[in-house]
Amino acid sequence: MSRAVVLLSGGLDSTTVLAMAAAESLEITALSFSYGQKHTIELQRAAKIAEYFKVKEHLVINLDPEPFRKSALTGSGTVPENRAEISTGIPATYVPARNTVFLSIALGVAETRDANRILIGVNSLDYSGYPDCRPEFIDAFQNLANFATKTAVEGSPPVIQAPLLHMTKAEIIKKGTQLGVNYGMTLSCYQPNKYGESCGMCDACILRLEGFRANGLEDPAVYRRNTSG
Repeated sequence: MSRAVVLLSGGLDSTTVLAMAAAESLEITALSFSYGQKHTIELQRAAKIAEYFKVKEHLVINLDPEPFRKSALTGSGTVPENRAEISTGIPATYVPARNTVFLSIALGVAETRDANRILIGVNSLDYSGYPDCRPEFIDAFQNLANFATKTAVEGSPPVIQAPLLHMTKAEIIKKGTQLGVNYGMTLSCYQPNKYGESCGMCDACILRLEGFRANGLEDPAVYRRNTSG
């Protein structure tokens, strides 16, 4: 059986990637991170999602938040709301080097689990301008992975896969719906309240809502305000 490490935040994209891996009957290690994010409720969602998909194991890695603190998701900055041009510029919600660190740890986990694939839910179309969600970043990290581990030196480097990279949010939701994903389990919001209710105004909420509307579907997430129309 092929083994894979799947990065799982508890959000829509990573859950779709997990569903895609599960549909291939892969032996899955789900990997989540606590890095000082203010929306830690996403880790509770990730645990429930991992259990739902019956992954072999779900690891939660606790990281020192200091390297990530210069972000509205971890520090005292303000999460942008209702941005007219979401894909323009790098927003305050960018977390410094986050995906680089996450994939580096995933590389080690993959080697210790004899996993030949690492899956991450980054997306370069409907995204908020993050530099570590671009195809160039994935290609560069694959190049690193080709040299960075014992398995790579021996000729079997893990493959870094980003199956959502060139999909719109609408296409991602369509794919997940076809796979039977219960998106009511997921949390995309950058600033949910303590009850897990989404704001409906941050970039993540806006992109998510637009994706469901494009499919003629109602988002099953709970929002703090009316997001219909």
